[in-house]
Amino acid sequence: MEIIPVIDLKGGLVVRARMGQRDQYRPIETPLSPTSDPVDVVRGLRSVFAFQTLYVADLDAIERRGDAGPALARLKSAFPGLTLWIDNGLSDVDAACTWFDAGTDHLVLGSEAQADHALVERLKDHSRAILSLDFRGDSFIGAPSLLARREIWPQRIIVMTLARVGSGAGPDLERLAAIRTLAGSRPIYAAGGVRDAEDLAALKRTGVAGVLVASAIHDGHLTDADIAML
Repeated sequence: MEIIPVIDLKGGLVVRARMGQRDQYRPIETPLSPTSDPVDVVRGLRSVFAFQTLYVADLDAIERRGDAGPALARLKSAFPGLTLWIDNGLSDVDAACTWFDAGTDHLVLGSEAQADHALVERLKDHSRAILSLDFRGDSFIGAPSLLARREIWPQRIIVMTLARVGSGAGPDLERLAAIRTLAGSRPIYAAGGVRDAEDLAALKRTGVAGVLVASAIHDGHLTDADIAML
């Protein structure tokens, strides 16, 4: 099971995410880094474990207030071997195709940004496309057809429980099990609520391919030994 750290970028800085309430996000304060600069924060995360993949939420792009282009360029320069999964709120087919042509990063298609299923269906066979099925409480966020038409899902699926992000509430094992049943052989990645090594062990037993984590690493509740045991 792969552990993928997450950073949320806003105004060029890493912010602390909590329960999807983006208006309340503030620059992160973490013992892993002297600043909230993304290069410093990622270096701190990699001091815990040599992660090979990093999930980046470009909040400025998601909220249509610019983008994190300069910060991403600095990350790529500082960590050339790191694979980036980027959620930037893209929902347009032409824009997504242009984005893929311009680089080698992996694109996370957040269901919350999709007004319909057109983009996901277009990219279902793209090797660098990832679908994030976003939930808040019991509600799915996004076009209902994205959840109903599993035949258009790409080969990697994130189950994002926004209300549990940074909450310490624990992962949503029941929802993960339901999506795994729908997804067939597609790898599933859990996001939201991970507190400690016990949660990682519970998620591993469900058969998920990976877990997106942030707060538990920054708060010292997940160590290199915890992650190395997976």
